Amino acid sequence: MIRGFHPLLAALVERWRPETHTFVLPVGEVTVTLEDVAHIFGLPIDGEPYLPLLRDFERIHTYSWGSACLAHLYRALCRASRYDTKEMDDPLNLLFVWAWERMPCIAPVPRHILPPAEIPVAMRWSHSERSTAWLEKTMVTFRHDIDYMQEFEWRPYEGMILPSELHGHLDVCDIVAPLLSFECIEWHPADRVMRQFGFAQSPPVNTKGHSTGPALHGSSRSAAL
Repeated sequence: MIRGFHPLLAALVERWRPETHTFVLPVGEVTVTLEDVAHIFGLPIDGEPYLPLLRDFERIHTYSWGSACLAHLYRALCRASRYDTKEMDDPLNLLFVWAWERMPCIAPVPRHILPPAEIPVAMRWSHSERSTAWLEKTMVTFRHDIDYMQEFEWRPYEGMILPSELHGHLDVCDIVAPLLSFECIEWHPADRVMRQFGFAQSPPVNTKGHSTGPALHGSSRSAAL
């Protein structure tokens, strides 16, 4: 199990922008995407939405578990970014592994001493020993590390062998669309982080209906349908 660490979480949350679902870093906008979920957890990101509330368990393998997981992470980050919020819900493991894979400067151990990366990527971090020096870091320290980072891994999964059942799922990892999970609706802003998919980043265009503001955050599945 990958245990949380509050100083690092706080340093990440203060860079989260609910209106865009991205972290604003010195390198630009970045975020956790469907591609990350597929590699870190090995979950399907293409399939049926969670409607109607898992009533047909014989079709449970056809659901888009990955998009549901990401929707909950977005919502948890948006809630945690409020000034009056002191805690954050799961899936923290997804957030921490994403941060450690992409920002070596804040990882608890150098990646080269970990087991080779394979799907699910989270497994190689699950039993990593954290040094005393890392455990003694404060939010101020992590903030400094992020502000002055020299490296950001735009394509950390290149060369990994994806299970055959997930091959086709990568075709939708860069979609710009709503993510649905039970009552939760959150927007997947792939157009703002195209460098994470190996493309040049053009200025994002704000299109009517693609807002991640209060109107969407206040939406539920029943209200949207």
